[in-house]
Amino acid sequence: MKISSQHTKVLIIGAGPSGLMMAAQLLRYGIEPVIIDNKLGPTDQSKALAVQARTLEIYRQMGLVDQVLKEGRPTTGLQFFNGDKLTGTFPVADTGKGETPYPYVFMYPQNKNERVLLGELTKSAIPVYWNTTLKQLTQNRTSVEATLVSDDTEAIITADWVIGADGAGSTVRKQLGIHFTGDTYAHLFYLADITTNHDDDYIKLHLTGDGFAGFFPTAEKNGYRLIGNLPPQFEHKENITIKDIIPFTEKITQVPVVITKCNWFTTYKLHHWMADKFRSGRCFLIGDAAHIHSPVGGQGMNTGLQDAYNLAWKLAGVINGKIQEGILNTYADERMPIARQLLQTTDRAFNIIMSQSFGAQLIKKFALPKILRFMWRNDAVKQGFFKRVSQIDISYRHSPINLHLSHAHKVKAGDRLPYLKLYDEKKQIETDLHAWCSKPGFTMIILGRLAEFDLLAFARWITHFYGAGLNFFYLPPSDRNQHVFDAFEIKTEHVKTLVIRPDNYIGFMSDTTDIDIINNYMQNTTGLIRLKSS
Repeated sequence: MKISSQHTKVLIIGAGPSGLMMAAQLLRYGIEPVIIDNKLGPTDQSKALAVQARTLEIYRQMGLVDQVLKEGRPTTGLQFFNGDKLTGTFPVADTGKGETPYPYVFMYPQNKNERVLLGELTKSAIPVYWNTTLKQLTQNRTSVEATLVSDDTEAIITADWVIGADGAGSTVRKQLGIHFTGDTYAHLFYLADITTNHDDDYIKLHLTGDGFAGFFPTAEKNGYRLIGNLPPQFEHKENITIKDIIPFTEKITQVPVVITKCNWFTTYKLHHWMADKFRSGRCFLIGDAAHIHSPVGGQGMNTGLQDAYNLAWKLAGVINGKIQEGILNTYADERMPIARQLLQTTDRAFNIIMSQSFGAQLIKKFALPKILRFMWRNDAVKQGFFKRVSQIDISYRHSPINLHLSHAHKVKAGDRLPYLKLYDEKKQIETDLHAWCSKPGFTMIILGRLAEFDLLAFARWITHFYGAGLNFFYLPPSDRNQHVFDAFEIKTEHVKTLVIRPDNYIGFMSDTTDIDIINNYMQNTTGLIRLKSS
């Protein structure tokens, strides 16, 4: 399908995971974007392999998680080897139990993420214009003009907003003149999607002085993704095949690598780059267009999906006239520190893995397994590791759209809403806080005992001023829900008011139920616009 000249509220450049997530999220708010990609169509080949718990929580909110879980595979944990010697086994399954509905690392590659999101677009008859390239981008204070090319035919698209989700070589970023700071790692790497004669749910990492080889289970029976570095003599070799790398891989693993089938093989370089800005005027960068990391910890694709998740509700609120435009500045405020920190931590871990210095080899062979085994005996350390890798510990406490008016210190405004099961006293059913916040818009939750008159006053206030833009739930104290009150440090006969952002982060927390204070937060901190009927 060829694109024609037109105007659109949002033009998304790039139909990878980040761009498709952006489009699917905008659709939740009734906004139909135009999305293009220079590829000929969806690909079955992808380097990103895992989705973390936080991403699965997003899919749950979208109503897609059941489909995702059917098509992927949870891992049991990590096993470290030095040659053929097992140096440590570190189970991660259920390490995060109680923290999230998905207490594991889930193998669900990039191409499957793309297809489930494409399915959401197809349901709403939103096409992706494949084989369409951005040629030129210009903007002014009120709109953006994009010149697109498809089969030598040009089309002019004007858009209120543009999202650059076009990967590491982002044309959007280049057209905007945004610097991309970083470097390329020196080593050459290989990737092979293979089937073998055994099946295991553990990720197996072989670390030696010559480099590493990692075996990552895939959803297919006996399926693995094999990833490793190549020796220097391969740097200038052309047409490398799976047969070429097997002897070197077996040198690292010190056991035969039996491959019954190779579905895909490629070699590549790894990069670590970050854009100096995530926004320029009416244009935004998300995903690899904004930041690229080493694959350590399976963070890259998940971070891009969360970029889209963070930006989409803010942009939708502005487009729909429900939130003041100033909220768009908080996208970079919140996401750039996350990307910067991730870049630093994955870079350090990657350099240790790849270092061939004598000291690093001693660490990998002797010290690292002992340190990890010692740390893994501590439940708090294990849970901390899971929270970091799963991305459920990401917090925006210092964001300008948070307001914390509470003595609570375990959970604060800016934190992800904890996953807490509860008994809904009104509906008489078991549910959880995340399920309460599944609808688009903000959600206000009052924990504590309120008189019937006060509840009616809140309901009238919401209906009059905010309508569907603010959902409301009330949880009175009870023995069955005491753990919820404990989590938010609510004393007996006290109350707590929470306002949850559309992305399931706590925006407001107060030890009172003062409507004027809540109203002040909604209007002056988040910029939520009251209904005209008010």
